[in-house]
Amino acid sequence: MNNRAGSILWNLRQFSTLSPTSTTVRLYPLGFCRPRTVYSNWNPRNLLLNNFESKMQSSIRYLFQDALIFKSEDDDFQMKGMSTVTALTVNKLLCPRRLCFDSKQSPVSDNELKKTNIHHQASNEDLPTKETKPAPVTFRKLSQECNSLSDVLDTFSEAPTFPSSNYFLAMWTIAKRMSNDQKRFEKQLMFNHPAFTQLCEQMMREAKIMYYDHLLFSLYAIVKLDVPQNTLLVQTLLRVVQERINECDEKCLSVLSTVLEAMEPCKNVDVLRAGLRILVDQQVWKIERVFTLQSVMRSIGKDAPIALKRKLEMKALRELDRFSILNSQRMFEVLATMDHRSVILLNECSKMVIGNIHGCPLKILINILQSCRDLRYRNLDLFKGIADYVATTFDIWKLKQVLFLLILFENFAFRHSGLMDLFMKKVVDEPGFLNMKSIVSILHVYSSLNHLNRGQTREFLEVMASALTGYLHHLSSENLLNAVCSFCLMNHFPLAPINQLLQKDIISELLMSDDKERNVHRLQVLAACLKLDDAPYHKAVDLVLPSLPSAPLYPNAKVAEVLSSLLGEGYFSENVHLPHNYHIDFEIRMDSNRSQVLPLSDVNVVTSATDTQRVAVLCVPKSAYCLDLTHPRGFLAMKMRHLKVMGFHVILVNNWEMEKLQMKDAVTFLKSQIYSTEDPPTADVNFQSTC
Repeated sequence: MNNRAGSILWNLRQFSTLSPTSTTVRLYPLGFCRPRTVYSNWNPRNLLLNNFESKMQSSIRYLFQDALIFKSEDDDFQMKGMSTVTALTVNKLLCPRRLCFDSKQSPVSDNELKKTNIHHQASNEDLPTKETKPAPVTFRKLSQECNSLSDVLDTFSEAPTFPSSNYFLAMWTIAKRMSNDQKRFEKQLMFNHPAFTQLCEQMMREAKIMYYDHLLFSLYAIVKLDVPQNTLLVQTLLRVVQERINECDEKCLSVLSTVLEAMEPCKNVDVLRAGLRILVDQQVWKIERVFTLQSVMRSIGKDAPIALKRKLEMKALRELDRFSILNSQRMFEVLATMDHRSVILLNECSKMVIGNIHGCPLKILINILQSCRDLRYRNLDLFKGIADYVATTFDIWKLKQVLFLLILFENFAFRHSGLMDLFMKKVVDEPGFLNMKSIVSILHVYSSLNHLNRGQTREFLEVMASALTGYLHHLSSENLLNAVCSFCLMNHFPLAPINQLLQKDIISELLMSDDKERNVHRLQVLAACLKLDDAPYHKAVDLVLPSLPSAPLYPNAKVAEVLSSLLGEGYFSENVHLPHNYHIDFEIRMDSNRSQVLPLSDVNVVTSATDTQRVAVLCVPKSAYCLDLTHPRGFLAMKMRHLKVMGFHVILVNNWEMEKLQMKDAVTFLKSQIYSTEDPPTADVNFQSTC
């Protein structure tokens, strides 16, 4: 036993001779803070078995809290900004096993043991201990103690710690509390700060060793701090995230989805998104949180494989029972982002939104409507529920918010009479909120949906015309044309805007624009209204407009067959062209009492036009009506008004209803319409005004 202990002590003395008498301590401006000491290329077991006569060639690097890196004197490695000091040699017992000696059996004298103990006590005083280590730095603590982004960088430059993600997260947290102007100024100071480059370099070095979720949070914070995406820092982090993507758990999957959603497309982002799709395809059934599922659905992109979209849709349908109100509200935007129209999922979420709509912020309702527009999803119950809620709480909303809601409703051709009447009344009572943009938008909404309230339409149109006149010299030619055309659809003709529009230079500008065809059509509408309606415009309107290419005509074959069966050949004509660029599908000539259909060959025999009644049969699609399919929209209402002026009785045949009817039922329907004395609803009122 004595020989064994003596051999161990002899080996330890030999090992102590390997360390040089002095070392050079190099102070780096940046370093890592690790909770433990690391020794490179060293193994205690191998060291005791190797030949102790050879000197160690590799250097040993120590990573301490004070960011000191120790190198041997033989190493000629140099770095700018590095300072060197001479330190005493630290002879530390490297054997991890504890050695216990019996004082009676030990061959070593007591004096030698005392020297050894004194030597170790001196060594322990030189090394940092747990009691002297500063408290760990967290991004929450930094964000609370620092008031600006530069304060965080100053803290970093004084004592860099691991991980560097804390500094980026702290800066992002602080930036979120600032106003836009202050945030812009602070970010400029951040980019110019001398420690920012050092922080970026340290972040790139630590990317492969920090926790994966810390890496993802750091990348997200860096992107939100407006660090350019084409920088080496961002691209390096993207590559490391790609390499370590297999470390993704459900939390990391949610963060990674949020990161990809915040980034612009580029090669590394596209590769990372492709990797995410593969990962999601494998782990979709293991996702437990609805929030994570929705984050993943948002980030996979519109060009994701349809099979993956359907798999995510099935997963969402399975989790419907666990959907919160917020999950249901958010699902509309999620499906719009991934461009996947799941009617079943949208219907179920619509029910939950309607049932819990009270107290819902208007911003969320607007997001839902925007998503429905992108998905081409129309749900009359959902729209009516939102409109009823806004109408009930009308006084708490700003008029600009309600106007934006009405614009979205117009995209769906949804007309809510109660809400639109309230808005009209508010415009009449408080016209001061009207500006140039809102005037054009309001006119477009009310003319497109053909909403005219008998009680306040005249006053509403006069207020709008007066407000438009005040902006005549600030309106662009196209906005002026749109506003005047909207007035024409509502059968109202303010003189000042019309005179301004009919100037030669404005007409020439409209005919030279990129949207020439649309402008020509609206100018033709203006010319037709000024001639056919009872307009107070007495100047001769001579608009020389280019002819538009005629649209292909596809008469309804079933209606033609029904008319042939009901009336016989020679009693109606198809595809009739009328003045002012109007077209009707079928024309029938009847006596003045509308009791008998006249053959077309016998019409010339009738001497007086008052003895005949011309009947126009219009086959109209769903798009010509509002969403409830009963109220004609603006252009159809204007056409019906003008056909009446030209002496026609108008019959509307709904294409989608006619296709559903059997031949016998279709004949009965048309017979009741042709021989009926009731006029179809046009929902327009002829108001006139000279402004």
